[in-house]
Amino acid sequence: MGGINVGRWIAGGAAAGVVIWVLESLASMLYMADMEAAMAAHNISMEMSASVVVVSILVSLLVGLTLVFFYAAARPRFGAGPKTAALVAVALWVGGYLVSLLGYHLMGLFPPGLLTIWGVVGLVEMILAGLVGAWIYREA
Repeated sequence: MGGINVGRWIAGGAAAGVVIWVLESLASMLYMADMEAAMAAHNISMEMSASVVVVSILVSLLVGLTLVFFYAAARPRFGAGPKTAALVAVALWVGGYLVSLLGYHLMGLFPPGLLTIWGVVGLVEMILAGLVGAWIYREA
């Protein structure tokens, strides 16, 4: 059993992170007003400073790297290809996005409709990012 191809993992993870960041940035235009209203109701600022943008890029990169790492780890068990990439993406979405969204709902921070949109957008972006990362990743 071979190891993970680190160069391809980083390349695939970076590409997946870019997909996540771009799709999230584009999708946020759809619900920005609702998000700003919900946050203002809790006296939370929506200021998008340069450091916030940098952190969002780093978080997207981290998610992309994690996604492709787990894809590389799942390949020997489930086989290479889009089916495995989508399976890993859905599993990470459930363990990350869905759990966070349920927490937001339980705390009453955001309206259910907004959380639903975030969930759907997150699932789509994770699957697309997983497909891109899997397309780039190859075994050593």
